[in-house]
Amino acid sequence: MTGSLLPLLVVVPLLGAALGALVPGRLARVLLVLAPVATTAGGVALLVEHAQTPVLAHGVGGFVPGIAIPLVSDTLTAVMITVTGLTTTACIAFALVTGEARLRFFPTLVMMLSAGVNGALLTGDVFNLFVFIEVMLLPSYALVAMTGTWRRLGIGRLFVVVNLVTSTILLVGIGLVYGVAGSVNMAVLSGVDADDPRFRLAVGVVLLALAVKAGVVPLHGWLPRAYPATSATVMALFSALHTKVAIYAIFRIHQTVLDGATSWMVPLLVLFGVTMLVGAYGSLGERMIRRSLAWQMIAGVGYILLGLAIGTQLGLAAGLFYMVHHILVMGSLLLSSGAIERAYLTHQFVGLSGLMRREPLLAVVVALAMMSLVGFPPSSGFFGKVGIARAAADLDGAWIWLVLGVLVVASIGTLLAMTRLWADVFWGPPLEESPSRGKGHTDLPPVDAETRMQTWSLAPAGALLLVSLAIFVVPGPLWELCLQAADGLLDVTAYVEAVTAP
Repeated sequence: MTGSLLPLLVVVPLLGAALGALVPGRLARVLLVLAPVATTAGGVALLVEHAQTPVLAHGVGGFVPGIAIPLVSDTLTAVMITVTGLTTTACIAFALVTGEARLRFFPTLVMMLSAGVNGALLTGDVFNLFVFIEVMLLPSYALVAMTGTWRRLGIGRLFVVVNLVTSTILLVGIGLVYGVAGSVNMAVLSGVDADDPRFRLAVGVVLLALAVKAGVVPLHGWLPRAYPATSATVMALFSALHTKVAIYAIFRIHQTVLDGATSWMVPLLVLFGVTMLVGAYGSLGERMIRRSLAWQMIAGVGYILLGLAIGTQLGLAAGLFYMVHHILVMGSLLLSSGAIERAYLTHQFVGLSGLMRREPLLAVVVALAMMSLVGFPPSSGFFGKVGIARAAADLDGAWIWLVLGVLVVASIGTLLAMTRLWADVFWGPPLEESPSRGKGHTDLPPVDAETRMQTWSLAPAGALLLVSLAIFVVPGPLWELCLQAADGLLDVTAYVEAVTAP
């Protein structure tokens, strides 16, 4: 694969979106399936290519470096394209099973979202990062409005306002960067004096905006309110794409533009540790499955970025490994929740009971995914947390014990939250005998003994879980890719040379 093919990862889903809008119906749904499959295949092809060529770059339109819009791929980019494409495919499969893919313009909106994600992962300058994030957001506003509960109409305003304000802050930060450094190309910015306080302030504004989009505490409050009001399909997409693109951009800018900025390590360790704790224990106050999982999304952001704060090769690799794990496992849990909602018309704890005996396959999938969130074997989360703990062991003095303590306490919080969810939803009396269904406690209709979940509705969640289990059984290949990606973040020489080469 050559650098000149990189634009196809943006162009193909955009063309699919256009065709889907012009010719709705079955053709649009076929394109909806083919677009993420093609993205996943492109990501795998990039991974194979990066075994020989560390960085591929292409100036769109063939313009000279510094003028052309740079699209750049390295191992980190390829890993992210592959895992986001795979998770998007699973989400679309669930939308097809539930009939959500038949909604007017749903295929077009999802393919446009996918194009924005691929562009944000590939772009080599911060202004076009902003452009592609906006390409992601435009269809997202419509997806929020057309899916989920009636609360989406009010929550949609929150989602729109937060993202518009954050995008404005991001654009202001990019303007400041250009005013100080005279460029927005990340390869060029890597040569700017990172100790210049004006430059640090400008880049700090950019990182602040990305932190809001990622859901870092204390800028997280909008996320557990907005995401659960959408459908399970859209929430799974947003979990895999929106927050993870913001985290990816934080990794890329911090390492490439600020050269790691080790002087920020202490406040970042504290900030991301608090994010882990708030997310882990925030679930305990919730009474709906997807609202509980939304807080675990925030905790996952803390785990991932903790590797960035540690800043070593092992720390960066562990953070990236955990990000792949979190995308897969959170997608599996959210799609499992969607399957529950489809069969039993709710994801509230009070309307569910005894699903362990009623839906044994669902119970296995959810139990294994919950174990992965906590960090128990057999799960990819086990190796993710072991990697972060091993990286923390290289810190100085009391920081070792502080970080390890936060890891343990946050994991206990997740265990308590998942145990409560399991007890309320999967234990208890059979659902048809539950006093919460059809007996005045809720407006939910009663459930008879024959009501069961369709097996196909659980298949996408099960597929993502199987990939997570495969990572546990054979973690070596992914770990080696994460180490290679971490090396590329620590030494950006190849990245800069590929982008600036005539």
